Amino acid sequence: MTQHIAAGAPRDLHDLHAFIAGLPKAELHVHHVGSASPRIVAELAARHPDSKVPTDPEALVDYFTFTDFAHFIQVYLSVVDLIRTPEDVRLLTYEVARDMARQQVRYAELTITPYSSVRRGIDEGAFMDAIEDARKAAEADFGTVLRWCFDIPGEAGLEAAEETTRLATDDRLRPEGLVSFGLGGPEIGVPRPQFKPFFDRALAAGLRSVPHAGETTGPETVWDALGELRAERIGHGTSSAQDPKLLAHLAEHRIALEVCPTSNIATRAVRTLDEHPIKEFVRSGVLVTVNSDDPPMFGTDLNNEYAVAARLLELDEHGLAGLAKNAVEASFLDEPGKARIRDEIDAYTSAWLAAP
Repeated sequence: MTQHIAAGAPRDLHDLHAFIAGLPKAELHVHHVGSASPRIVAELAARHPDSKVPTDPEALVDYFTFTDFAHFIQVYLSVVDLIRTPEDVRLLTYEVARDMARQQVRYAELTITPYSSVRRGIDEGAFMDAIEDARKAAEADFGTVLRWCFDIPGEAGLEAAEETTRLATDDRLRPEGLVSFGLGGPEIGVPRPQFKPFFDRALAAGLRSVPHAGETTGPETVWDALGELRAERIGHGTSSAQDPKLLAHLAEHRIALEVCPTSNIATRAVRTLDEHPIKEFVRSGVLVTVNSDDPPMFGTDLNNEYAVAARLLELDEHGLAGLAKNAVEASFLDEPGKARIRDEIDAYTSAWLAAP
């Protein structure tokens, strides 16, 4: 059920940010390597001195300033190249969970691109063991539940699609935490329909379809993701606002959009926050979730994205709680898990509003 996102005036800006900081949350669109904090990126760069990535966390701020989406992909892949051993994978995964826990993230579906690591020489079995070991340790230590989305790096073509599908569907390799199958990377020149056979295999193996679409291309890419890839959620979907029929379809079928406002500005997919289509999505009744995408690279985090959404949508505390519950509803968490987080959101919100 779509939560009602109520508009209203919070008590004051300080209160609103404090409320967001403590609000229990779920996150559905956040990338594994892209979540590496400057501290972790710098540590990995120091381990691998042949890399061009700065080892100074402060220098990474300039390094993570993007001119366009193509430049973002170039920088992103340079960070991917720092993940060279199972120990690197385990460190990154565990530390990402630590950062999520600090923001009260109770559940996250982390997008992982195993093809990028395996083709760089990490043993595929050791890779799976590393992410699973980190997942279990993070849940025990922080209480944050992680699940995986394995995605195809679209720029690497059909070879990457075949390898990603094999890694996601081979019972000897498939990690326990894997729940979904995605498609990332550039959209321009990478049509969605060519990936249909791979998504068909993944869905037949019980995975859920969550491709990126409509971030840097028009609404036709979202239609392709829905029709050819049987998408159950859409990553970004920014251009959906250009097609009223598409918005109506998304709303009617409760197909959630994984909205990442700051990311869309950083990659120049949207010119300014005030022009972001999230307002049109909500007006059209689309199930909207708010996410951080590649947070350190974009100088943001999930709490900041909620604050951005609060401003754009003029949300009060009830509205923010509804937004948090949207992510829970759109997740692939089991029903008892969803109920547990919803109840926690309600209890937190009631206690906050009752406080003097």
